[in-house]
Amino acid sequence: MEIRDVPEPEPAPGRVRIDVHYAGVVFPDVLQTRGDYQMRPDLPFIPGWEVAGVVREDAGGFRAGDRVAAMPVIGGFAETVAVDTEMVFPLPDAVPFDKGAAIPLNYLTADFALHRRARLVAGETVLVHGAAGGVGTAACQLAAARGARVLAVVSTPDKAEVARRAGADEVLPVDGFRDEVRRLTGGRGVDVVVDPVGGDRFTDSLRSLATEGRLIVIGFTGRAIPTVKVNRLLLTNTTVLGAASEEFWHTQPGFVGQQWQDLLPLMESGAVDPPIGSVFDLEDAAAAIRTMDERRAVGRLLIRIHGHGITTT
Repeated sequence: MEIRDVPEPEPAPGRVRIDVHYAGVVFPDVLQTRGDYQMRPDLPFIPGWEVAGVVREDAGGFRAGDRVAAMPVIGGFAETVAVDTEMVFPLPDAVPFDKGAAIPLNYLTADFALHRRARLVAGETVLVHGAAGGVGTAACQLAAARGARVLAVVSTPDKAEVARRAGADEVLPVDGFRDEVRRLTGGRGVDVVVDPVGGDRFTDSLRSLATEGRLIVIGFTGRAIPTVKVNRLLLTNTTVLGAASEEFWHTQPGFVGQQWQDLLPLMESGAVDPPIGSVFDLEDAAAAIRTMDERRAVGRLLIRIHGHGITTT
């Protein structure tokens, strides 16, 4: 990754130009810069999945000067980005730009996983893996806001504190989390598991489900993609569900905008409040990507934009 001056995106129908204040760093950014994501932009390209900033000129129902958050998918690590109108969202005045840049992908994905896919209802118990990461903290906050009991799985004490601040009722260590689930639920198990990690904890997650429980697969930050012995699903009447939010948004026009509208009251009340970990200058974007790649992030990673564009070559 290197800093370059590049031409500004031109105005275009169906696109909104945004002057970026902050960009969020998410795991798909890591995968894209390594060429491991399902969407592979031609090189060189500008990474940056999510941003917050100010609309440059009237477009797509927005007015010049409007405060917005947006999901460009690529192009966010730059002073200005052009984003499809459907992926631009009004940002409440109560939400600062740094928090705004940390909301779109993770909270909309967690909302999709918990409510569209898992059909979470108040009073259920949710187990969240990677609970100090972006999707994890979003899942903790949204599950708690909807009246669920939240059990958070983390790997270090500092991550445990982040999960607690995100609304976790109980924090569990990775090692032995299945036994802790049994103890905390009186042997019943949890109704929903949110798993953005995958890897070798997957089987114990299945074993942590109550009858008719649902395990939501969001991603594989642990690198390994697990397999399921489906006889276990049969014997326990449990379900494994995928939650690929981006792919769903492409097939359901207007759905992501409605999700954002549903989350606005939670933003305004403070129930949606992404924990900010480290903020990097644009010149240090590669270090931000490495921090995410090495799973050292505690809270959200952000890039403060000023004065340059950045490309991956």
